[in-house]
Amino acid sequence: MDNQGVSQYYADGPPTVVPLPIKSHFEALTDQQKLYAHNISRAAFLGTRIVLRQVSPESEAIFDFIIALQQAYHGKWSKLQKDAGTSEQALREFLEYATQFLGNLGNYKGFGDSKFIPRCSPETIEAFASAVPKAREALEANKVSVAAFYATTDEPAKMHLGFPDKGHLSAYYPHSPDITQDEIEQISAFIAEKKLLPENTRLKKTKEGNFQLLIASGLSRPPPEGGDAGPDTVFNLNGKLQGKKLELVYGDHIEELAKIALHIKKAGLNAANDTQKQMMDEYAKSFGSGSLNAFKKSQELWVKDIGPLVETNIGFIETYRDPANVRAEWEGLVAMVNKERTQAFQKLVDAAPSMIPKLPWGKDFEKDTFSAPDFTSLEVLTFNGSGIPAGINIPNYDDIRQAIGFKNVSLGNVLSAKAPNEPIPFIRSEDLELYQSNRDQAFEVQVGIHELLGHGTGKLLQETSPGKYNFDASSPPVSSITNKPITTYYKPGQTWSSVFGGISASYEECRAECVAMALSCDFDILHIFGFGDGTVDVNNKAGDVLYAGYLSMARAGIAAVEFWDPKSRKWGQAHMQARFSILKTFLEAGDGFTILDYSKDDLSDLTVKLDREKILTVGRKAVEEYLRKLHIFKCSADYDAGKKLYDDMTDVDEWWAGKVRPEVLRRKTARKVFVQANTYEKDGKVELKEYEPTCEGMIQSWSERGVYPQGVVGI
Repeated sequence: MDNQGVSQYYADGPPTVVPLPIKSHFEALTDQQKLYAHNISRAAFLGTRIVLRQVSPESEAIFDFIIALQQAYHGKWSKLQKDAGTSEQALREFLEYATQFLGNLGNYKGFGDSKFIPRCSPETIEAFASAVPKAREALEANKVSVAAFYATTDEPAKMHLGFPDKGHLSAYYPHSPDITQDEIEQISAFIAEKKLLPENTRLKKTKEGNFQLLIASGLSRPPPEGGDAGPDTVFNLNGKLQGKKLELVYGDHIEELAKIALHIKKAGLNAANDTQKQMMDEYAKSFGSGSLNAFKKSQELWVKDIGPLVETNIGFIETYRDPANVRAEWEGLVAMVNKERTQAFQKLVDAAPSMIPKLPWGKDFEKDTFSAPDFTSLEVLTFNGSGIPAGINIPNYDDIRQAIGFKNVSLGNVLSAKAPNEPIPFIRSEDLELYQSNRDQAFEVQVGIHELLGHGTGKLLQETSPGKYNFDASSPPVSSITNKPITTYYKPGQTWSSVFGGISASYEECRAECVAMALSCDFDILHIFGFGDGTVDVNNKAGDVLYAGYLSMARAGIAAVEFWDPKSRKWGQAHMQARFSILKTFLEAGDGFTILDYSKDDLSDLTVKLDREKILTVGRKAVEEYLRKLHIFKCSADYDAGKKLYDDMTDVDEWWAGKVRPEVLRRKTARKVFVQANTYEKDGKVELKEYEPTCEGMIQSWSERGVYPQGVVGI
């Protein structure tokens, strides 16, 4: 890999560090609510090492290295610089790398899945290791060299997360460089037959060619009553893997999950109601025993815990980073409800039954009844994972969503977080003022519709058990794409992600984004959010918000190609792949609706030109046609048609790769990293500590979180 190839992987210099303010909302809680929030925050942060192990083999050691430096010098970085004999610039470059590392909880981008490396030299890292023995011990204990901080020049594909047999890196398949995508899919099908869920697992291939399914649990063996798959722990595989064995190995992340289960039990002692207490009991059982059946029960209870003042969710939840899209990253959320913002979202929930029929599919492809979810605007106290989203729609289990329901949350202090003087590439100068004035409101509308009416709509046509269907199998629904009855559906035991596999996460995000683009054209919805009076007028305030929303999506579609790797021809981020396809939909709508405008051959003046007068006609029609196909292929389990459509719409041709992408990389802006608060308990009282939104403040906040190696003082 040449110097030009390496430079695209440098850590942001500087990163965009923003605060996640929470004090006023936290201080409004009662002592009991604070204790509840505190203990779940502790549980969430105790999962830090789980996330690090899920990212890369070296991430945990790099984390310990950073924390050891902070604790050895108590944040007096200039003294470390002098003792190590490095320059101020080298120190600053290291602090910027450390900040981005902590913001992503690993050395691969949480949003993009590509490795990032320090701008400072390896000699700087060596000098710091020499100055702080505990820092060197952190590397040596994990057999990690200084070279691991930097680019994998002999194996460039390992700069991206993905399937090991494609040359990429995935810590979900540890010590298994020869495990193949086909073997992973075969194991997935086998464990589905055994009614064993995969979210809290990692998969290892042994030297003998057998397999070990590593189950995250606070116990090293299955509970006396047996695990989710029963009392057996060794199985003979079938099909292409005939003659091989699969062993269930309990105790992955055992120390962390035992401590997590303890704090979850403490949280249960301060729960606000019986539903929350039962939810904490199921969480503790899941994290202690490794049972995802218990976790599913916790999620059923979570959906039923309506309108809590302290909202939480914790566990192995999102599958974006597993190339097979079935194994999930550890994640923990604790937040306080913003009552004022929640009122607007509740109005959207109330309006949902009248909005869903406006979507471009018939009732056969929609749930029989809309189960109104709890939809709240939250202010985040804690979000531990590889990144913080702007909104969440969970649980991800389709049977719970269809039988019981789901929740939507919008994360207010994440949405409103901004860096001063943040550049905005690809927006025309004549649109810039309107865009800056309306993008936050447009994004809130987009997130609200995306989570509620995007992820919350659609009926998966299923054979729920042998011979039983949730649709009339004797007269199947007619697809409006082929004008013929559907011929595919989900068989018993199949799920959306098991059928659509690696494309499922991005495909679903695209479907939800298209719902947001289509329904944000409805001025009644814009009125619900406080924009306009419901009158259709693309030139009033509501029209400004709508225009800003479409501009934002188009701009995101251009910026998305940063996350496409030309060497592997692989997308590294589900949402950005989706947004690229929506921009292509805008461009292919015709009639001059959307144009990429430039006059220079190097595209250095590239902007997006979008005709706001045609959003309600040309734009909406194109989006709805694309959405209709995405939706019907998903609902009818038509993987072949869905994959062909999505591959076509997310294909990056030579012009995008060779001309647009270099300019996107040149003008890219640093992604935000959030400095979160810590909570401390003393004599039954909980106090909050916030930190400066700087690199130094970010590192200090993590140093005081109590997730360090043995022998390092914590809180």
